[in-house]
This record gives sequence, C-alpha cells and structure tokens, in this order.
Amino acid sequence: MGYRIAVMGATGAVGRETIKTLAERGFPASEVIALASARSVGQEISYGEKTILKVRNLDTFDFTGTDLVFGAAGASVSAIHAPRAAAAGAIVIDKTSQFRMEPDVPLIVPEVNPHHLSQVRRRGIIAVPNCSTIQMVLALKPLHQIARIKRVVVSTYQAVSGAGKEAMDELFNQTRGVYVNDPPTVEQFTKPIAFNCIPHIDSFMADGQTKEEWKMAVETRKILDPDIKVIATCVRVPVFIGHAEAINVEFETAITEKQAWDAWRGQEGLTVLDHREDGGYATQTETAGEDPVFVSRLRRDPTVEHGLVFWCVADNLRKGAALNAVQIAELLVKEGMLGKKKAA
Repeated sequence: MGYRIAVMGATGAVGRETIKTLAERGFPASEVIALASARSVGQEISYGEKTILKVRNLDTFDFTGTDLVFGAAGASVSAIHAPRAAAAGAIVIDKTSQFRMEPDVPLIVPEVNPHHLSQVRRRGIIAVPNCSTIQMVLALKPLHQIARIKRVVVSTYQAVSGAGKEAMDELFNQTRGVYVNDPPTVEQFTKPIAFNCIPHIDSFMADGQTKEEWKMAVETRKILDPDIKVIATCVRVPVFIGHAEAINVEFETAITEKQAWDAWRGQEGLTVLDHREDGGYATQTETAGEDPVFVSRLRRDPTVEHGLVFWCVADNLRKGAALNAVQIAELLVKEGMLGKKKAA
C-alpha cells in the first residue's frame, strides 16, 4: 500500500535529495514520478538501490490521481504548477519562496509548528521555509518556551548549494582555476566565490537589506511568534554544503546557559555539540549529510540584560529542504490527511 507521489524539479539538487530522502526513510509510496522541464525528459534518477526513474515533462503532466507533490523547481514554476496539482486533488509541499508568506498557506517546520498543518485544507499547498530560517527556528523554539524571545540578531554563512548545482560548479571551477592561474569566470554570483565571502544573497530591497535577510525575519514571525524582532546579515561562503549561523538572542526574562542546554537536549531534531575546547563544536563540513540541526558555542551575551549567543549548523539540502519536506509528508500520513491509499 502506498501513495502516488510526484517531484517537480527532480533533476535539481533539492529534487534529487528529496527522491533520495523518500527512499532512505521508506516513505509509503506506490509510485514516484520525476518531473522536470522538456529539456530534461528521459534523464534517469535513482530511487533507492534498485529503481531508476525516467524524467517526465512537467508541462504536460496530468496530476489526476496523484496524492502528493513536492515542488523544487523554482518559484515561477511552482506558481504555475502547484495550483494545478492542488486543483487535481493532490497536496503540494512546495520548497520554493512562492507561497511562503501567503496567509492561507501554512509555513511548516514539523518539530516547531505542526499545529499549523490544519490550514492546508484551504489551498492544498504547504510551504517549506527558507533553509536558513528552518535551522534557526528549530534552535529558537525550545528557548522561546522558557523565556520569550524579544529580538534576534543573526549572521549566516551559507553554502553555495543553496543557489543550485550551477553555483556549486562555479565554486569548483574557480577554486581549481586559482591553482592554474586561470581568471575566474563569474556567472552565478556577483563576485568570485572561491576563497571569498559575499554579503549578498537574493535581490536587494529598498531599505538596503536583501530578500534573503527579509525572509528570515518574516518567516520566523509567521512560524514562531509575530512579536519577535529579527535582523539578519546573509553571507555566501565558499562551502559546498551546509549553512552556519551566529545567533544572538535577547529574551524578556532571565534564562541560564544550563536551562538552554537542557531545553535543546529535549528538542527533537536538534543535536547539542558544545564542548569548550579545541574542536568541540559543529562545522559545515562534518554536518553535511546529517539530518539534525547542530548547536554549539553557547554563551551568555553580556551586552544585554537577558541574552545568549550560539552557533547553529545544518545541511541545507537535507533539513534545510528535502528532509523537512518529507517530514511534513510523514506528518500528513500520521494525521490521516493524505489521500486514500492505493494498492501497490
């Protein structure tokens, strides 16, 4: 028994990771359909150890009879095809920015706000938050339950995989070029990314912040608490996989480091790796391929009355995208919200 599932944008990094995660977690699927643009039709994608999926044309695909659709093909593509899939009776879990801030579309991190899932019946669409938001709110939630959060100041150090496969290729080619004296070719970023940090992710807004920074603020308020103030500085760094964040949190009331550690250890999806010694913290390289969000370097912030500072790292392709989406699907199954099961 299982569900008929389609993955839009199956040939991209997040689409492939979604298919891989479905197989790894043994999601009850009777059929998995890989969808992409016409130029990708016929490509082959592995699903588990023995199954090969042949990519089909998203533009002409009929979603009738499909229970669940994952959107990983870009906001403009989701704008067209997610409503089409929902109208055909599927529930769409969309990983793009297209629907995140629409009031009748729930924005879900399963360990943080599963109760918002009840809103899915309005549109048939669920949005997955920005990858940098997901890991931050997962770390903030247990702290917010102890002492309400007033303000968050976050600086992110985001891997190039967040910008897609072409961005990863650009980092690889530029890095190799440094050693053979080839001038860098800049296409995916505004400046060379190899051996560099670029404080610019997504487009600039009128107030000087980038849209990525704006997303972290508005999404945190929608998911966790509308009264939390967030200011972010988002930086692209020469790392292939894994986002890291330095997070300063100001609370309304006192909270101790021990209370924070204890709360984190009880939070599903969170791993504490915090030893005050050389190497006693998580980094992007070692957390790539891992499911949890890792927190380290917790300490008191003496510049505010009630403040803590910590370091937060996660694989942006897994918990930051594919895993979070599959966990939402598992929650739909658990709550009996997915369509009728079909015989395998």
